[in-house]
Amino acid sequence: MEISVTAVLNDEDARGKAFVHWKTWQAAYAGLIPDAYLTDPAFRERCEKIALTFRENTLLAKDGDRVVGFAAYSPYRGEDLPDAAELDGLYVLPEYWGRGIGFTLMNAAAEAVGDRPVIALWVLDGNERAIRFYERYGFRFDGAEKTIRLGEERTVKRMILERKRG
Repeated sequence: MEISVTAVLNDEDARGKAFVHWKTWQAAYAGLIPDAYLTDPAFRERCEKIALTFRENTLLAKDGDRVVGFAAYSPYRGEDLPDAAELDGLYVLPEYWGRGIGFTLMNAAAEAVGDRPVIALWVLDGNERAIRFYERYGFRFDGAEKTIRLGEERTVKRMILERKRG
């Protein structure tokens, strides 16, 4: 297995990202989000629409030509963390979990956001696997949380990574 990290280059890449998004949510959020939401065909269609529409600031992990993971990032959208970056999503196909691909993508996204002093992300309350991953990387909860709707109301909590400017 040789993993490469690239930008989204074409529609095939975007569709590969959409598949990873859809498939990973089904595994990672089982029991945390209603099954009806995860298995609704409209959810897969939303993943594809997002992937085809928003290609910038997205990094793909590929095993050969197959998209097996992605990281998406942006400037932070809230006003309370000026000059911060946001990790909008980091997903790896379940059969590739535990192989370092998430860390590879996280490193690439951290490099891509430049010297922003903080990287923030929102993690679904109860998503212990993701929380452990982000904590190993150096993220910490900062106390911020909000309610979102994913079939039902769910809580997401903010984690931040403070970086030294160099």
